Amino acid sequence: MELCGNRAAWQVIPEGITSIDLEEVGRRIEEAGYTIGIQNRLCWTFTGPCDLTLYPSGKLLIKSEDRELAATVAEQHASTWAHA
Repeated sequence: MELCGNRAAWQVIPEGITSIDLEEVGRRIEEAGYTIGIQNRLCWTFTGPCDLTLYPSGKLLIKSEDRELAATVAEQHASTWAHA
């Protein structure tokens, strides 16, 4: 998990993943309680405890100033969601 420039977002790039199935990973994120916003081939967005942007590469942008929440979401993405 890496802090982005504005200190209100975190970037997560799961190891060993170069691409994901946006539909499948998006479904898993939705099942975790997030609401899907934008859906296109470039990214999907979600709202919930924090805002998320998911990219086809598997990268997840977590928009939250709460480091603990971001770390929890990052772990969930790296261990569960991205491996759909």
